[in-house]
Amino acid sequence: MLLATLRTYLKPYARNIALVILFQLLATAAALYLPTLNARIIDEGVAQGDTAKIWNLGLIMLGVTAVQIVGQMSAIYFGARTAMGFGRDLRAAIFHKALSFSTREVNHFGAPSLITRTTNDVQQVQTLVMMTAFMIVQAPIMMVGGIFMALREDIGLSWLIAVAVIVMGTIIVAILLQALPLFRQMQVRIDTLNRVLREQIAGLRVIRAFVREPWEATRFNRANSELTTTSLRVGRRMLTFFPVVQMVMAASSVGVMWFGGLRVEAGEMQIGQLTAFLQYLIQILMSVMMSTMMLMIAPRAQVCAVRIQEVLRTDSSVVPPASPVREVAGHGEVRFEDVSFSYPGAEEPVLSDISFAVTPGQTLAFIGATGSGKSTLVNLIPRLFDATAGRVLVDGVDVRDLDPEVLWGSIGLVPQKPYLFSGTVASNLRYGKPDATDEELWHALEVAQARDFVERMDGQLDARIAQGGTNVSGGQRQRLSIARALVAKPDVYVFDDSFSALDVATDARLRAALVDETRDAAVVIVGQRVATIAGADQIIVLDEGRIEAVGTHDQLLVTSPTYAEIVESQFKAEEAA
Repeated sequence: MLLATLRTYLKPYARNIALVILFQLLATAAALYLPTLNARIIDEGVAQGDTAKIWNLGLIMLGVTAVQIVGQMSAIYFGARTAMGFGRDLRAAIFHKALSFSTREVNHFGAPSLITRTTNDVQQVQTLVMMTAFMIVQAPIMMVGGIFMALREDIGLSWLIAVAVIVMGTIIVAILLQALPLFRQMQVRIDTLNRVLREQIAGLRVIRAFVREPWEATRFNRANSELTTTSLRVGRRMLTFFPVVQMVMAASSVGVMWFGGLRVEAGEMQIGQLTAFLQYLIQILMSVMMSTMMLMIAPRAQVCAVRIQEVLRTDSSVVPPASPVREVAGHGEVRFEDVSFSYPGAEEPVLSDISFAVTPGQTLAFIGATGSGKSTLVNLIPRLFDATAGRVLVDGVDVRDLDPEVLWGSIGLVPQKPYLFSGTVASNLRYGKPDATDEELWHALEVAQARDFVERMDGQLDARIAQGGTNVSGGQRQRLSIARALVAKPDVYVFDDSFSALDVATDARLRAALVDETRDAAVVIVGQRVATIAGADQIIVLDEGRIEAVGTHDQLLVTSPTYAEIVESQFKAEEAA
């Protein structure tokens, strides 16, 4: 998964990668040449008292050092550009994929997990790309080059290199094998903490209303402690990394000085060669350390890449049509033909054999007990889900064959949970029609019975709206959401229990104002309050996902026991009559 992710999203940066490799080669070659120059200064200059030789070799060392600095800085620059661009493209890919998901896929992953995958998971893979750009060329070349140059100085000490590399590599691999499962756990713990925190922030009013602060604090502390414990377990295993490296490097240096000193004493080796050999050994061990640092990052990046690919490789259950219909003859007709819908893995369908039609100028209402499938049914119209059987037609065309832009442009949906975006009142109202004038906005607000409270807000149309509309009441959010749908002037209005937070008087005024505004459009209403739907041209009573009765308010009072029971529960007997 990791290689597939890197291969796909690093293709546009092939030129930058080539420059990184080029500059890393230059910097590594310079680093490998410096110990040899140092040895020559000691053996040819200092030992022989040749000051001119020392100056000449010293100037060459300065030049080689400058080349190394320029090469390293350039490699870091192009590597950073590559890593940042890679992260940007990967985040964009996840975001656009998530936008294509139906409600089914969003519920499958969950919003907290999608957020974590778009941010933290991408950051882990991005860090790997950056570290790779800095080390992938330098580490192996320095290791191989260092071994070659060390053996060139003295073969008699070569066994020290083999022992040091094998010992260091074995210990570090053992540490990483223990840490890999913990990296997977850590990402799951981050998801859990993110989910708990989002739930608590979103449900803050409910928590306070039921005095559940202590219980929620315990719940958060549990998730936080699980993440902390897992992080500490990873940290304890990784804690041994640098001490092990330092210990092996120190022991290796002592070994080189000890056995090298004996060879110098025996005349088999010069002091400058011993110094160069020690520097090459340090370079070899440093390259091993850099390689193992990559191995430290790679397991976590691999876990994150798997999670990212799960999103990118998940196809939406709502598939865009291969040859979409972009023009329709009629406008504002909705028809269901023997529609059924089941959630994946469900034993029973949510909806069964639903058939009805609503034409422009008509109002169709749905009512039924909680869980009877009302919201699921209206969500099939804008294709938030796809019917598992039967057909949903808008303007005479199956919604699965309609161009998504044409479909969504013809429907004004006010969801059960109205959502406002951070910005202003005007920016929210113009969401469906960016070029709407202020006069159109005020007219929509007036119809939605929202003009009075907007006029009282600081800035009026330019008044600030917090994320989710949390700085306005539930009823105000509903009215602003209704106004947003009215501004777009769609052919079909879908009100999914959109009047539930309104008082009876406001509800009545709003419904009266909607009559003239939606005269040429089809209106579909889901309601729990009988007064909201009593004036509909047709009312459908749903019971456990099936149509129990169809008719007007007066007809259903006689023909539908379920409807009569609902009415009786909301009104006195004489009011029902």
